[in-house]
Amino acid sequence: MIDINEKICSYITKNWLIPWLKEDKSQNSFAKNHDVEESTVRKIKSDNTYRIPVETLYRICKARKLTLEQFFKLINE
Repeated sequence: MIDINEKICSYITKNWLIPWLKEDKSQNSFAKNHDVEESTVRKIKSDNTYRIPVETLYRICKARKLTLEQFFKLINE
């Protein structure tokens, strides 16, 4: 069974961060746009043991105009 934190971070990385970076935008701009620290973005992207706080996930979802409920439906599709 996949760890929920790993699933969340993987979804954010694959579906939001990588496309952002492919548009020649920086991790720092992603962080600012999503109301989190750049160090948090690094952890989401590369630390398989990162336990993402609900507050962080909430900020990222809010910036994406998603509720937490909508986000969890997305990662479970």
